[in-house]
Amino acid sequence: MTKADLIESIYEKVGLSKKESSQIVELVFEIMRSSLEKGEKVKISGFGNFNIRDKKVRRGRNPQTGDEIEISARSVLTFKASPVLKKALNG
Repeated sequence: MTKADLIESIYEKVGLSKKESSQIVELVFEIMRSSLEKGEKVKISGFGNFNIRDKKVRRGRNPQTGDEIEISARSVLTFKASPVLKKALNG
C-alpha cells in the first residue's frame, strides 16, 4: 500500500475530497515524523509502536574486498507490531 492508496481509501470511505484526504495523510505523517525526531515513541493502539534506537560504532567487513571497516554510529527506526495486529495477521 502506498501513500496514494491511503489517500484514495480515505477519499472513498470518509467522503472527503482528495485534496483534504491528502492533507490529512500528510499531517499524520508529519506529526509522527516530528515526534520520532524528538526521540518520542509513537504508539498506535491496535497497530504497533515506532521507536528510534541508537546503534553504536561497530566493526564490519567490506564484502567485496574483505577489508575491515568501521560502521559509524547511527539511529534506526524500529517497528514492533501490537498483539492485536499479530493475531489478525496470523488468524
